[in-house]
Amino acid sequence: MPYQRKLILFIACSLDGYIATADESLDWLESVEGEGDNGYAAFYETVDTVVMGRKTCDWIKKLNLTEFPYAGKACYVFSRTRSGRTDEVTWVNEDPVPFINRLKEAPGRNIWLVGGGNLLQAMTAHDLVDEYIVTIAPVILGGGIPLFPTGTRTVNLELVSTKSFNQFTELHYKKMAETP
Repeated sequence: MPYQRKLILFIACSLDGYIATADESLDWLESVEGEGDNGYAAFYETVDTVVMGRKTCDWIKKLNLTEFPYAGKACYVFSRTRSGRTDEVTWVNEDPVPFINRLKEAPGRNIWLVGGGNLLQAMTAHDLVDEYIVTIAPVILGGGIPLFPTGTRTVNLELVSTKSFNQFTELHYKKMAETP
């Protein structure tokens, strides 16, 4: 069997499982004392491709950063309405499942599933996420945008490792090997 790249979710969430407040704010993450970059740079070196949904990309653009945060990586953004290419992203207007399968079969490093609840739910529904690296912040939001929306299919995972970054805890899981 040829080498297959992994699709990896790398994300932070609140203790009660939200990735942002209802108004899409991440300010609560800044109130937590971490350690360095909380493992971001080490993870970022393992990927050469990032994928995300249009809403996630729009949110990143609203930040008005001086530099696109994924410069130097192939960046694919799934959208029902946009297609084409910019200096920063390639817009994908097709079913994400076969597209991700093609990416996974192509040579390269791992693929980072940056975000998008709809995209994550689709990837989970088709058993395409190989690893879940979720960093938990000791904050209870009580509501907002859930990491796993209602209706996400059951996935059995195996714990690979845990790491602490001061007040943050990283949980690294891989999907369990299927039994015959």
